[in-house]
Amino acid sequence: MIAWLRTIVFMIVFYSISAPIVLTVPISALFGSRAVIVHSTVWTRFHRWATRWILGIQIRIEGTRPAGAAFYACKHQAMFETLELQALLDGPAIVLKRELADIPAWGWAARRYGAIVVDRDASAKALRNMMREAIAAKATGRSVLIFPEGTRVAPGEHPPLKPGFAGLYRALGMPTVPIACDSGTVWPRKGPKRAGVITFRFGEVVPAGLKREEAEARVHAAMNALDG
Repeated sequence: MIAWLRTIVFMIVFYSISAPIVLTVPISALFGSRAVIVHSTVWTRFHRWATRWILGIQIRIEGTRPAGAAFYACKHQAMFETLELQALLDGPAIVLKRELADIPAWGWAARRYGAIVVDRDASAKALRNMMREAIAAKATGRSVLIFPEGTRVAPGEHPPLKPGFAGLYRALGMPTVPIACDSGTVWPRKGPKRAGVITFRFGEVVPAGLKREEAEARVHAAMNALDG
């Protein structure tokens, strides 16, 4: 009952305050991507406050984040990390599915933020467009973040990486940092959210230039390190 009460209060507080924040993003977008990054950071920090003080969820960081821009590949178990990593990684360009980018007003602002849009069909044209946008983000000095499994998965599930990861790994030529995340243990897709600790573990940097199979294997293993 306590978990349900916390969850209901969180949803009321977070979404009621998030609505005006999200609806005013297009105003910030008029001033360019940097203004949108600042705007979104305000939102993500509010999200962190709400999860900490309403849901009782704390964050633990393990490993070392390298200095400078990098290509990050993170495990995806909940909505939590999609917001938290925006602030934790200092506003990276995030690979975003087209369904989200097509939302009126918000989608336009997301593009102004520098989101890298990708189609689920993973056609050759879609992958080329994704790589072109990622290279443009790299040219501005930003990191790039992808959730290479393509969708949220439950704890213990280890699906293979989608083709987009290999394409970006090759095209960007950046040091790749895998991130393990266990958010699904306290933030299930269904049911109440539970108090606890969510760990982000920065894995060993995977250098550019490796063969696809080796790069994918190293990233896949590091992303799933918290599953035992």
